[in-house]
Amino acid sequence: MENKLFSKIKIRGLEFRNRIFMPPMCQYSANDGILNEWHITHYLTRSIGGVGGIIVEATAVEPRGRITPYDLGIYNDLQEIEFAKLVKLVKSYGAKVGIQLAHAGRKASNDVPWRNEQTLDESHGGWGVIAPSPIPFDKDSLIPKEMTQRDILDVLNAFENAAKRAVRAGFDFIEIHMAHGYLLHEFLSPLTNKRNDDFGGKFENRIKFPLKVAEEVRGVMPNDMPLFVRISVTDWIEKGWDVNQSIEFVKELKGVGVDLIDVSSAGISPEAVIPIDFGFQTKFSQIIRENSNILTGAVGMIVDPYQAEHILCTEQSDIVLLGRELLRNPYWPLHAAKVLKQDIQWPLQYLRAKLS
Repeated sequence: MENKLFSKIKIRGLEFRNRIFMPPMCQYSANDGILNEWHITHYLTRSIGGVGGIIVEATAVEPRGRITPYDLGIYNDLQEIEFAKLVKLVKSYGAKVGIQLAHAGRKASNDVPWRNEQTLDESHGGWGVIAPSPIPFDKDSLIPKEMTQRDILDVLNAFENAAKRAVRAGFDFIEIHMAHGYLLHEFLSPLTNKRNDDFGGKFENRIKFPLKVAEEVRGVMPNDMPLFVRISVTDWIEKGWDVNQSIEFVKELKGVGVDLIDVSSAGISPEAVIPIDFGFQTKFSQIIRENSNILTGAVGMIVDPYQAEHILCTEQSDIVLLGRELLRNPYWPLHAAKVLKQDIQWPLQYLRAKLS
């Protein structure tokens, strides 16, 4: 009997070999936004390890949209060329490959995590940051410039152009980053969007720009190419973005051609109190799935094969995304198949290590 975890799933015209996905996880290892040997090894290993889908880390659609100076970017020709090489390699070992298009907004221009994510001003290699409103992330962060109508149009065009590059590079699907306190999430949340124009204030205005980004990205993608969106379903702060707003927003996203919601949470404020535990966000995936009638992915401390299988069998989500667990063990799918007594194809070169 086939386990749900190892069953195929077809989204639009794309079929994945199983429902185990690697979510975007920044490596902070690029030079001028260009990938290198580290990224090739990192992603190729997970494809060999048996995941069904890989989402390449948050990739900036313009230079000021990078979280750090070491983020990947997809806004020039050389970046696109190198991505095409990566995609061809990773796909050759069976995984489908997507890319997360992102803009960091007010959370841009920081140093890498292993140097305490310190804010970088222009004298230290940083740059000016933008946001819906001039509200810094915390007391040590840069005060962002409130985006003008011109800025909004420029970023919209940057997302559209990045999507065109992603299609040309051969990616199988695209995910748009609207979570974790970055630019599009900043437009959604009433905690960070205090605008008085058509892009701020009431719910319908706050969702307008993120929704337009999704619409423009969908418009330059082939019809059979899936589009995912990652959202923070709640800010975990009173009077912030919440589950009910997420349900209504996702209905709108579905209306412009989004196929799957990658359901995460938080990131808008360092003041959020988050009850982190194993599978702490899967309930949100189920809520979005049931109330917005759309495919969802569950993410957040999913570590065990039985846990992952249970999430799928109880219809809490349609795929599971394993982040830190795939960092610890890139061959998790092979081990999970053994635990669940599922016979799956191993790399021929590793067959001697396969136990019956």
